[in-house]
Parts: sequence; C-alpha cells; structure tokens
Amino acid sequence: MGFRDYQMVDNFFTFFRVQEALRLPGKSPDRDFKKPFITIAREPGSGGVPIANAVAQKLGFLCVDEQLIDEVASSTKLRKELIRAVDEKSRTHVEDIVQSLLNSDYVDDVKYITELTKVILTYALQGKVVIVGRGANFLTPVGKGLHVNITAPYEVRVKRAMDYEGFSKKKAEEVIAKVEKERKDFVKQYFRKDPSKINSYDMTLNTSWFTVEQARDLIIDAFRHKFPSYRL
Repeated sequence: MGFRDYQMVDNFFTFFRVQEALRLPGKSPDRDFKKPFITIAREPGSGGVPIANAVAQKLGFLCVDEQLIDEVASSTKLRKELIRAVDEKSRTHVEDIVQSLLNSDYVDDVKYITELTKVILTYALQGKVVIVGRGANFLTPVGKGLHVNITAPYEVRVKRAMDYEGFSKKKAEEVIAKVEKERKDFVKQYFRKDPSKINSYDMTLNTSWFTVEQARDLIIDAFRHKFPSYRL
C-alpha cells in the first residue's frame, strides 16, 4: 500500500475514533439552545478576529477565541502552550503515537477534539456568544446560531499580513498558505466537511471593501433577520 493510500486510511481511522469519542452522555438536543449565538470562520488575513470582537462588543456578547485554548488546557490539565501547538491542526495516527512516546505531556487528537467540542457546545448552549473558528459552525445547530464566513482575495490577505504583521511578501505568503492549509485540513479530517463551501454558512462576507465597523453592522443586520424575536 502506497503512502497516499495509507494516509487516507489513517485519516478515516482517526475520524471514526473522534466520532465515537464525541458520543457523549447527556449531549443536549437542539431544543436546549435557548439563546442564539454566532460562529465566525475566517481565512487568515481576512480580518475575522477583529470583526468577531467588534460584533461581540456591539451586541454585548462574549467573544471566545483564545479562551477556547484556555478552557481545553484547563479540562485536560495540560499547559496552554501544548494546546496552542495542536489548535486547528490536522494530525495522523502515526504522529500521535510517536509524539505520545516522546512527550508524556502530548495531547492526542481524540482527546483534544473531544474537549474542544465540549467547550464549544457549552458556550453555544449559553448563547450570547461569538465563537471564532475551530469548525464551530459544523459542531453547533444550524438553526440556533448565525454562521458567518469571513474571506478576502488572496492578494488582499497577503498585503494585510505585510502591513499589519510587518512580514515580507514571501513570509506573508508562506504564513497564509500554512495557516490556511492547517485550518482546512483540520475541518476536513475531523468533521468531514469542506470549509470552503459557501452553503456551510448563512453568509460569506468579502472584506475587501468593508471596514471592520461596516462588516460588523452587516453581520448584526443578518443576525436580526435570522432571529427577529430576539431582543438585542
């Protein structure tokens, strides 16, 4: 069996392990989501994080991004740096075996995904929250939250990385390509979904011609339309 075939089988094996682990007792049905929430997927360099923060601030919601790492680190009793190292990254079963043998603090993928799912669902159940990335739109009920995808053309995202991070053009291209691939592979491996499909979201917003404030207001307007009975 060739390496490509092995990789495919290994990915499927990991996926089914994760799915089995996520069959948690007491997992809440859709009706338990009493208050709406927002999930925001984002391409690197698209401005997703500042937009998520702006939306949360305007609505009086909590924005969770780095807090997800804190919560998973707390529940797994592992250092935050270890969780950050595997956050939104795909892995193979072989990598997990090797790393677990070399590093006693290493968190395997099933444990990470299971704890991440618990944390995301807990926040979503509470409502009034903006959840950034981590495939949250695939973990939470479609009808109970507004699911947004923030995007921008590749050239725009590279320029922003250069302007705001001080990267050279080559470095900006390398970082964006790496992060984008990691995030896509993460969602594909663990949720068997393609995050680039526009029907995975209620709205996809190209930020090329919008400021953070304008993007914020468009998202809030969409939120009001989807949940007209919810009082902001």
